[in-house]
Amino acid sequence: MKDTAIGSAVRSAHDIRETARRLASVREAALAGALAADTPPGGESPDAPRPVIGESWLRVIGWGVDPERDRTQHPLSVAELEHRRQNSQLMTVLPVLNDGLLAAADAAQQIMVVTDAEGRVLWREGSAPVRRMADRLGFDKGADWTEGVVGTNAIGTALVARRPVLVHSAEHFVRSHHQWTCAAAPLHDPRDGRLLGTVDLSGPAHSFHPTTLSLVSAVARLAEGELRARHHASLERLRSSAAPVLARIGGRALAVDPSGWTAGVSGMTPPDRVALPKAPQAGPLWLPRYGMCTLEPLPGGWLVRIGRDEPAAGPSRVLLDVSGRDGATVTVTGPAGGWTHELSPRHAELLFVLAVHHPDGRSAAELAQDLFGDRSRTVTVRAELSRLRRHLAGVLAHRPYRFADGVEVELRLPSRPGRLLPQSSAPAVAAARRG
Repeated sequence: MKDTAIGSAVRSAHDIRETARRLASVREAALAGALAADTPPGGESPDAPRPVIGESWLRVIGWGVDPERDRTQHPLSVAELEHRRQNSQLMTVLPVLNDGLLAAADAAQQIMVVTDAEGRVLWREGSAPVRRMADRLGFDKGADWTEGVVGTNAIGTALVARRPVLVHSAEHFVRSHHQWTCAAAPLHDPRDGRLLGTVDLSGPAHSFHPTTLSLVSAVARLAEGELRARHHASLERLRSSAAPVLARIGGRALAVDPSGWTAGVSGMTPPDRVALPKAPQAGPLWLPRYGMCTLEPLPGGWLVRIGRDEPAAGPSRVLLDVSGRDGATVTVTGPAGGWTHELSPRHAELLFVLAVHHPDGRSAAELAQDLFGDRSRTVTVRAELSRLRRHLAGVLAHRPYRFADGVEVELRLPSRPGRLLPQSSAPAVAAARRG
C-alpha cells in the first residue's frame, strides 16, 4: 500500500472499513514474515505495509512488544506531571492547539492529546465518550505513549520519524488498538529544531476522516509560528534593556537570552547563538569560540563579557550520549564548568563515528563513506562539520577530523545495539547496530 500525499493508508471516507479489513490481513502476513526472518516488513508488494509502518513494526519487534497484549502503564505522578507541564514550552501554545483542533475533535468524536518529547501525555481534551474509551487503554494524562511501550502508534512513531504520521486501525502493532485511528505531528522549537513533543488527534477508526492528518500538521505549524513570534518578542525586550549596558562597555560583550540567543553585542560581530550551560550562573565561565568569559545577570538574560586576565582553560572531557531513542546530546566539561548541546541526527552520526575512531580521527572521504556510503560526498561532510564546530570549538580538530588532543571522550550507548540512533541510515551506524 503506497503512501499518499498525507502519509495515510486511508484513501477516502467511504474506504475506512474496507481499509481496516485489508490492513488486518496485511499485518498478520507481514508480522509473521518479520518474526520468522527478522527482516523489515514492507517493500513494493501492494499487500505490504507502508514503509513508515513496516519500519516501526520491525523496531517494536526488536523491543519485545507483544502484538497481542498491552504492556502495563506506569503513568507519571501528579506532581511530576504538573512539573513537566509547567516546564514545557508547549504550555504557551495550548490556546493555539485548542483553537485549531478541539472543535474538530468534538465534532468527529475524537480527543486531542499533547505529549512531551519523551512521549508522555501532558494534556488530553475532547469527546467525553472517547476519553472513557481511551481510559480503558491507559491512554490518559501521564501515560507513556512511545513505541517501546505501546507499539506502533501515531505519537510514538512520529517521535521517531520526526514527521507527521497517521496510523489507521490494524497498522497499530498491538491488537487492542485496532479500533483506533490516530494522527500526530511533531512540534519543534523553531529556534534550534529541538523536538518539544507531539500534538495528536485520536478516535474510533470508523469515525475517522482521511484529511485529519493535514489538519493536525497545519495546526502544529501554527503553534511553531507562535513559539517563533514569542521568541522574537522576548529578544526585543532583552535588546531594549541591554542597550544602555552594552553602550558603556569598553570591550567585547554580548547580551543573550537564557538559551544563548543573541540580543545585542558590543565590539564584535554578533553570532546567532552562544552555547550556554543549561543552568548558567553569574561568574567566570569557559565558552566555545570565546574562551574564558564572565556572566552577569540581565533582565531576561545574561551579559557575557569576553576575555579575562586568567589563561584560558579549555575543555577536558566530552560525553557523547546516544543511549536514548529520541535524540542524542554532547556534554563538554572542563575546569570552568560544563554545558550540554542537543544534537541534530546528522551531527549525532558524525560525533558517533569520531568517538568510535578516537583518537586517530577520520578524513572527510572516510566520513563520507561512513555516513553516506559514498566517499565523494566530502563537501557535505565538511559543511556539516563546520556547523558542528560552531558549538564545539576547542573540542574538535581537523586534518584529520577528530576530538582535540588531551580531551577525554566517553561514549554512552543504548543497552541493546539495535537501538542505536534508530532514525539513522548511515552505513557506519547500521554496522554498529549489527555488532
